[in-house]
This record gives sequence, structure tokens and C-alpha cells, in this order.
Amino acid sequence: MMKPPIENLLAAVDSKFTLVTISARRARQINAYFSRLGDGIGSIVPPQVDSISKKSLTVAFEEIAAGKITYSRPDPNEVVPADDEIDSADVTEDESAGMELED
Repeated sequence: MMKPPIENLLAAVDSKFTLVTISARRARQINAYFSRLGDGIGSIVPPQVDSISKKSLTVAFEEIAAGKITYSRPDPNEVVPADDEIDSADVTEDESAGMELED
């Protein structure tokens, strides 16, 4: 039987897809923390719960069930353009005349 129970985990998030995403990301962070433990680099947050499990995904599930992991969704109305995108409204005729197309 899975501990913590899947019902408790699903109650902590809004969908099973969110659960998969945040638990996988947190498990990767926990793996990175333990792999860099001897390096003295303290930029990664250590596990937030005491666990007897050695598996990072189980520790991530335990953190979610304990309410130690929070998440936020980006605002769907806020559009953030990529760095390499050029808005056509920003390019004037003078600037476009000087641009050369690559073959």
C-alpha cells in the first residue's frame, strides 16, 4: 500500500497532473540536493520532512501530504513573449529596411 495514500495527495492539489508535475520537480530537487551535499553548495532546499524512505519521489510525496510544498499557477491572461520573438509592431520601416534575410 502506498504511503501517503493517493487520496491524501490528490486532496492537496487540484488535479492528478499537477501532482505528477510538482512531485517530479521536487524529487529532482531532492536528488540534486543529495548529489551536491558534499560540495558545500546550499542553493537547493533540503527535504522538509523526516522520512525513512531513501527514494526521492516518496519523500516528495510525503512533503506534499504534509503541506510543506506549495505551488502557484501562472496567470493565463499574462503573456510573456520569448526573448527571441520580435513583435512586428516594434519594427519600424526604417529598421525593417536594414534587416537582411538569411537563406
